[in-house]
Amino acid sequence: MPLPTPGLDDRTFQDIVDEAKRLIPRYCPEWTNHNVSDPGVALIELFAWMSEMVLFRVNQVPERLYTHFLNMVGIEPFPPAVASTDLTFWLSAVLDSPVVVPANTEVMTVAGAAERADAVVFSTDTELVIAPPVLESAQVVTVSDGRTRDVWEDLRFNPAGVAIFASDQLTPGDAFCLGFHDSLAGMVLRISVAAEAEGIGVDPRRPPLAWEVWNGDAWIATDVYEDTTGGLNRAGEIVLMVPTVHVPMSVGNTSAYWLRARLLSPASGQPTYKASPRVQSIEVAALGGTVRAEHAETAPGEVIGRSDGGAGQVFGVSRTPVLPRRADEVVRVVDGDQGYAWTEVADFSESHAGDQHYVWDSGTGTVHFGPRVRYPDGSVRQHGAIPRDGARIEVTSYRHGGGTRGNVGARTLSLLRSTLPFVSGVVNLEAATGGVDAESVAEAKVRGPLSLRTGRRAVTAGDYERLTLEASPQVARARCRSAGRGNGTVQLLVVPHARGDVGGHQIDDYAISQPLMEEISDHLDRHRVIGTAVEVTTPFYQGVSVVARVYGAPGRPPGIVRQRAVDALNRYVNPLVGGPDGTGWPFDADLNVATVTQILESVEGVDRVEEALLFEYDLRSGRRLGAAKDVIRLDRQSLFLSAVHQVVVR
Repeated sequence: MPLPTPGLDDRTFQDIVDEAKRLIPRYCPEWTNHNVSDPGVALIELFAWMSEMVLFRVNQVPERLYTHFLNMVGIEPFPPAVASTDLTFWLSAVLDSPVVVPANTEVMTVAGAAERADAVVFSTDTELVIAPPVLESAQVVTVSDGRTRDVWEDLRFNPAGVAIFASDQLTPGDAFCLGFHDSLAGMVLRISVAAEAEGIGVDPRRPPLAWEVWNGDAWIATDVYEDTTGGLNRAGEIVLMVPTVHVPMSVGNTSAYWLRARLLSPASGQPTYKASPRVQSIEVAALGGTVRAEHAETAPGEVIGRSDGGAGQVFGVSRTPVLPRRADEVVRVVDGDQGYAWTEVADFSESHAGDQHYVWDSGTGTVHFGPRVRYPDGSVRQHGAIPRDGARIEVTSYRHGGGTRGNVGARTLSLLRSTLPFVSGVVNLEAATGGVDAESVAEAKVRGPLSLRTGRRAVTAGDYERLTLEASPQVARARCRSAGRGNGTVQLLVVPHARGDVGGHQIDDYAISQPLMEEISDHLDRHRVIGTAVEVTTPFYQGVSVVARVYGAPGRPPGIVRQRAVDALNRYVNPLVGGPDGTGWPFDADLNVATVTQILESVEGVDRVEEALLFEYDLRSGRRLGAAKDVIRLDRQSLFLSAVHQVVVR
């Protein structure tokens, strides 16, 4: 058990009052009325109350010392995580020459003007080049026999056009492939089609077509922004949002960057093509491009101080928190006319007296230079070089930002901070995700003893769960399975933070983004035991729909009572804030009608619950599964997630 924390002064309010009253006969014997109605006693109680507050603050000193101890052993709060999203830049016109959007281009919300501090600013990660696409090949692929047919010449010169699928038999999986000379990664592509209504029988609003590109491992979906062709059945335009990864491959012995339209199996109750659509001509153009951006603002280079020639010097930048540094974001020491970039390290444990090292704390923005340490043998060693007395300490431009403030909604980033030639506008078509505030001191205090007790090597299931939570602030929960079974495989079920109100959470909100997956995998790879394979995945989310009939208390509006009941169910049946203790629905815990009834009865305005039913719910199709149940079982790798609840208030 932990050692008890001593109180520096354990006197309570009543102890102080009693002690003061005992001193009255000594210092003021003529004061004989000690009842609470006496004004003097009222003053004693007032000062006792004030003294008790002071003693409470004094007893917090051990907490502060505990925090300082964590700092001494290297347990520091995690800095905030940075939200990210894709920004789409739209061209003002179709051009014959490339348009370049430089890296670190800043886009902000329209909440205020550029000088206002309440605007959220995002910066592009890399340079975006929007070049005119060059179409150079076309192939028709038949999935039944694996044959390909080159239709490039017919597409260009045959007035009758080209059947984009095998005309004798239409099979789901058949594809019409367009080959390009250069990569279309991140491009907003417009395909202008001349076609006739040959592929009759389909719903033009939902044709059974999937547009895809090759990313090196598999064909991945390309979002359709607009389609006026009715599924390549009439003249019109298709605007595609190509993913940011697109690599070449060979189709029909032709190497190119391929974009394909694949025939799908029709959805339930939906018709498919009676015959293959025919296309007379195709023209392609670039309307814009998409690039990854993060919640970051670039601060210009600044001078943060001058060296006094002493060890352990500390300087601070003006804007915090500082994001992880890129290769060109460094600290320079300028001595006279000569300036040199020093090297950033995680700590000074491996630094020698001549090493030009520094530590840059991301959360506080402070820059530390090497300390001088006395060892048990009496020797004194300098860890890291000391800037010469009078040398100027400066930082190059750096990026700052992060936190939940960056989790802005879709289509909110639409204002360029500076104009770009031939760019008419910008927008984020999806909401930004991944922003998490810095770790609080209370959270660091809980994590500190665990880190010191277990070390940095992943051995037990608890080690894997702890290290997964440390990998990124975006990780809300982690559950380790299969650890220690002797098969060399460890499975980690990860629940990321989901933004917004729990009532609006969907299954896609709990998907692990590719950057987060890489961050977790890299962190675990550094700490796993050699020979252990680690699989990072998500739990299976079992949808739950509750149907209940309740009686409202007299005088309570039924609409308000119904909303409160639905909100209570959404919060209770939730992977993040649900369960009996409000920390997320437990793994391996079932849900029964009796528990749901108790939740509903605790809602303000509910007089009694007449009936409650539980249904399993398919979160993808949006349908209830089977009949009502008294208990819904949960396996070891699943969690419950609220679906559509129906509460009738009488």
